[in-house]
Amino acid sequence: MNSSPIDKKLRDEHTHDAIVRRINSANRPSYFGDFVLGAVDGAVTTFAIVAGSAGAGISSGAALVLGVANVLADGLSMAAGNFLRSKAEMQVAERFRRMEEMHIDLIPDGEREEIRQIFRQKGFEDELLEDVVSVITSDRERWVNTMLAEEWGLSLEYASPTKTAAVTYLAFVVAGVIPLLPLVVDLRSSATQQFLPSCILTALAFFLVGWLRGIVTERSRWANAIETVLLGGAAAMVAYLVGAMLRDLAF
Repeated sequence: MNSSPIDKKLRDEHTHDAIVRRINSANRPSYFGDFVLGAVDGAVTTFAIVAGSAGAGISSGAALVLGVANVLADGLSMAAGNFLRSKAEMQVAERFRRMEEMHIDLIPDGEREEIRQIFRQKGFEDELLEDVVSVITSDRERWVNTMLAEEWGLSLEYASPTKTAAVTYLAFVVAGVIPLLPLVVDLRSSATQQFLPSCILTALAFFLVGWLRGIVTERSRWANAIETVLLGGAAAMVAYLVGAMLRDLAF
């Protein structure tokens, strides 16, 4: 019987070498979440300025100034926040690592018992359980890593705070510039006149980010794209309505 393409793909993914590569790559930090966060937030917040300016009847030039200031300042703020979040996660893991190393030095028998109880709950018993405990506790780094992962639920690999901030900022700036492009056409015109082209470009940016989410997460690309467009559109609608209601204050 001929196997289907899906069966062949599954077999290829479960060879010894493929499994080793997949397990090793699974431990590497991913920056895709930072990219999506930066891109969506950059497009949403900058387009919110365009939408609010259009609702208030502000000129394209003024809206462009506000938009550029937002892209540079808010993008930097978001990147800094992501940098501090990532660094804090690493520092928390380092604190728990130091604590476990101290416990192993002071009360090794108690730490061995913790390993024993952890793997007993996984179904290991008797001689096999003792073999597992012996193997894990024979290597200090493996012992500490096991405690971090099993007792505290901590990751053993963390993303670089610098790379996290850089990816976030780059995505924010690139996506954040898109809603501003139509404003450059005529700086003296009202932002309302450039609102529709900005809507189209921004919706396309949301769609592409959502489509990419679908590819990476192996979920429906259309569903992810539509979800991203709707969420971004909702934020823009709020900004437009606020700008329209407060239109008189802009003059």
